[in-house]
Amino acid sequence: QVQLVESGGGLVQAGGSLRLSCAASVALFSRDFFGWYRQGPGKQRELVALTRSIGSPTYADSVKGRFTISRDNGKNTVNLQMSSLKPEDTAVYFCYAFTRGNEYWGQGTQVTVSS
Repeated sequence: QVQLVESGGGLVQAGGSLRLSCAASVALFSRDFFGWYRQGPGKQRELVALTRSIGSPTYADSVKGRFTISRDNGKNTVNLQMSSLKPEDTAVYFCYAFTRGNEYWGQGTQVTVSS
């Protein structure tokens, strides 16, 4: 069983920055997907950013140029640096991993952006 533990959510004013971190309980392979989804109030869960060690990261159009995903394979962590935050970025952010043939989710961390 793979556990994902997020940290770093909170309340921030529009235009501010936050950094989310997620730690996996096992080592991930370079081919594994590791990243972030979010679910806003009354909305479906959506992709924010996803990375593999091979190739370029994938970002949602709504966050391109504002969010940066980074991965540390040695520490089994993935981070999401969020800048120029907007009220519409308010959501529960979930860490995600696809490894060993299965999907795994973190418990979620709340990000609230005030206007």
